[in-house]
Amino acid sequence: MSNPGYGNGDLPAVFPDWSPYADLESAARAYLRDPDIALDALGGVLRGASVLGFTLERFVNEVNGVWQEVVVCDGSRLVLWHGEDVPPGEGPPGSMTSSLRVVPVSTVTEVGCRRRLTRSETGEIRVDSIDVYLLLSSLDEAPPSDEVVGAPRHDALRFGKTLDDGGAGQIARLEEFARLVASVVGRPLL
Repeated sequence: MSNPGYGNGDLPAVFPDWSPYADLESAARAYLRDPDIALDALGGVLRGASVLGFTLERFVNEVNGVWQEVVVCDGSRLVLWHGEDVPPGEGPPGSMTSSLRVVPVSTVTEVGCRRRLTRSETGEIRVDSIDVYLLLSSLDEAPPSDEVVGAPRHDALRFGKTLDDGGAGQIARLEEFARLVASVVGRPLL
């Protein structure tokens, strides 16, 4: 199965599963299209810090091509790498952006995790999707919506996985990541 490709070829609609890999490098190499770019950018910030947990995302957007994200928690920071193909006409063919954001864990004010559970005919319960948000103390830079004009809105990081988009392994790994971040929020930094 493939989606229309960006550039000359087709990109697979279903990417390899990164969830079996405990270390960031192996997971990134299994899942990302551009692991060397991501790992180089992240390594420049992490500089040997322990990676306590991470989550990965990748999808194909019909306008921009491949969109990739890595979020790493080292206990005191969230380090986010984002890579995205540049839309046709906004740069030479094959161009992409690579961006890095570092968020101190001390700025995470709330961690939320919503799981959608389904029950089989035999009564077995399984998680078929998960949505995680990390509310930050910083304000969102987006222009105010028509709903609440003038009211500030806090920035948030949002992540999601479903059985169709990532599978049970990635759902479990995202929940593990949310629990890790929740466990370090509000703790004094050593």
